[in-house]
Amino acid sequence: MTASQAIYVSRLGRGSLGFAALVAAVLAGICIGETPIPVSIVLQTLANKIFGSAYVLDPIDMGIIWNYRLPRAIIAACCGSGLAISGMALQSLLRNALADPYLLGISAGASTGAVAVAVAGLGAGAISMSLGAFVGAVAAFALVAILARAAGGGVTSHGTGQIVLAGIAESQLFNALTSFIITKSANAEQARGIMFWLLGNLSGARWPDVWLAVPIALVGLAACIWYARALDAFAFGSESASSLGVPVRRVQVVLIGFTALVTAVMVSIVGSIGFVGLVIPHAARFLVGVRHGRLGPATALIGAVFLITADVLSRTIVPGQVLPIGVITALVGAPAFAVILIRGRGAP
Repeated sequence: MTASQAIYVSRLGRGSLGFAALVAAVLAGICIGETPIPVSIVLQTLANKIFGSAYVLDPIDMGIIWNYRLPRAIIAACCGSGLAISGMALQSLLRNALADPYLLGISAGASTGAVAVAVAGLGAGAISMSLGAFVGAVAAFALVAILARAAGGGVTSHGTGQIVLAGIAESQLFNALTSFIITKSANAEQARGIMFWLLGNLSGARWPDVWLAVPIALVGLAACIWYARALDAFAFGSESASSLGVPVRRVQVVLIGFTALVTAVMVSIVGSIGFVGLVIPHAARFLVGVRHGRLGPATALIGAVFLITADVLSRTIVPGQVLPIGVITALVGAPAFAVILIRGRGAP
């Protein structure tokens, strides 16, 4: 076996292992819950629904599996994948290990846009929550970029630390706007539901959300794979990338646009979930290296498995209660954030 064949077999093996991990996570997300369901029942239900088999099953179990837990697991996978890919792209473009949609205010802006549509009636019903979230996400990042540039940083400069500080400031601003909109326009029952949703909530995930989340997650992944070589070049700085023939401004606009789109759609479906885009890309780099041709798919896969696992924990860690999924991701992400800060203290 030649060296190239050995590398191909190794990659195929890693890919198969990753796919098996994703399938196992989805099955766990379907089987585990307040009412445990055996794997055999899950597989028979899927066979009935997808292939038209005729297994005799309890209609209640079939309804739980097909209408509730399966779409929930798929949306968790899409959300984890999309947010992780967004974080990877931002970290590469900005050359900052702490960049992610949550810390840069993109998630907060998307939340404000979604709440403005859903609660305050912005657009008078003519625009969807996803579109409102997208407008909010783009506005948030635009304000972050303007503030960072005014402070002497910016997307194309070496001092991208300012953009993280600007993102934290803008997150507080948009979180305050979201709270103001809820306080002014929502009744007590709406306010409770929205505040729970803002911390990350997959309880309302249904098939119409799947048809939105899946293509958006795939488009985000495809964009990062398409620009994998350009993202590799950004590792040496935007000036070096430009000297290598990379259309720097176009790549930045396209990828930041896709990042805003993916984040906005996921936030409009499940709320604002922090730390996924921060932690998962670093875990993927540790496993597969920094080349984005491999890093992109690995980041998407690990993000999907991670968020499905977090969702399972959110339903089982406290008996009889469902925690917001953002609580689980924060419990993992906050210590990881501290580790990244400590490891990067000597970085420029």
